[in-house]
Amino acid sequence: MDTLLADTLDFFQGIATLVYAEDLSITAMRLFLIFLGGLLIYLGRKGVLEALLMMPMGLGMMAVNAGVFFGIDRKPTNLFIDPLVAQTDDLVSILQVDWLQPIYTLSFSNGLIACLVFMGIGVLLDVGFMMARPFQSMFVALFAELGTVAVYPLAVWLGLTEGESAAVATIGGADGPMVLFASLLLAPALFVPITVVAYLYLGLTYGGYPYLIRIMVPKKLRAIQPPPPKKPVVITSGQKIVFAVVMCTLLCLLFPVASPLFFSLFLGIIIRESGLEHLSQLLGTTILYGATLFLGILLGVLTEANTIMNPQVLTLLLLGILALLISGIGGLLGGYALYVLTRGRFNPVIGIAGVSCVPTCAKVAQKSVAPGVIVLPEALGVSISGVITSAIFAGVFVTLLR
Repeated sequence: MDTLLADTLDFFQGIATLVYAEDLSITAMRLFLIFLGGLLIYLGRKGVLEALLMMPMGLGMMAVNAGVFFGIDRKPTNLFIDPLVAQTDDLVSILQVDWLQPIYTLSFSNGLIACLVFMGIGVLLDVGFMMARPFQSMFVALFAELGTVAVYPLAVWLGLTEGESAAVATIGGADGPMVLFASLLLAPALFVPITVVAYLYLGLTYGGYPYLIRIMVPKKLRAIQPPPPKKPVVITSGQKIVFAVVMCTLLCLLFPVASPLFFSLFLGIIIRESGLEHLSQLLGTTILYGATLFLGILLGVLTEANTIMNPQVLTLLLLGILALLISGIGGLLGGYALYVLTRGRFNPVIGIAGVSCVPTCAKVAQKSVAPGVIVLPEALGVSISGVITSAIFAGVFVTLLR
């Protein structure tokens, strides 16, 4: 009995020694991230945040920070993934031991998972909403890139390199796969924190943008019902395929470094419009949900305290939320501009959908208008245009700065 008691006391004494021996700021950050992970799971379960991404991300965040809390060998990254491994022999050894490392190395760090997500998104997109109102949709979407345009010079002024500034500025486009791809090419040293910050904030837009709409758009304007078109516009599947082929070729010609994402997005659209039901189901369900699940898990386990405590990460946190805030404001200003140009027939709330995040921001727009008002078709058109404009902006950055 005395031996058992002594062993127990030695165990807790060892734990206390480990906690106090470590930098208290790291310990506090780990506790905060464990709490934040639990909060993400709760908000995802309640439907406030995107459950598919936020729940695995939250659990991964909790697991990795709890798993190294009392660990003997606290690696500078985490127990599950080493995002900075460079030596071939070390990589092979890690691939054999860490169960998530193969997924990270073979799909995340090379941008493949972003392409898979884009294929799934393409299958779900009906570009007919955009093609029915092309100029209106693109007009608002360009306003919603205001955060990308504004944050880039600010980030350079704060001391980030041009590539790092461009990568964090793309968060303003609210397009997760595009941020992942741009940061991988332009800011490999900050690839992990930029991507984690981007997806964390993209999940929060679902909960934050409704408040921005209430602040900027009065109830009277939120109750505007867009009039039906004078002449119903019918967009055939053939026209959508031609649009996808032309846009894909044109964008790949102009921005070849971003061509994998353009190809993936428009391939999904072509498969949808070609009536290939089995492929559509495969890409739109199994691959999209599977890729998003592992994306959430990887982002969660990458959010270890040592990664977040990088001094530059605080700058990224501030710039990321600022980019999304300014883009949201820009989108609503674009909505106001169309409201004036159409003499009060355009609901300004639709402007928030220009911050692409398909289809989340379009849903936010629909939920934020007055009961009985239907703006989802216009919002989807604007949101799809937002995907294209964010890809163009990221392509410009990568082409000029890589």
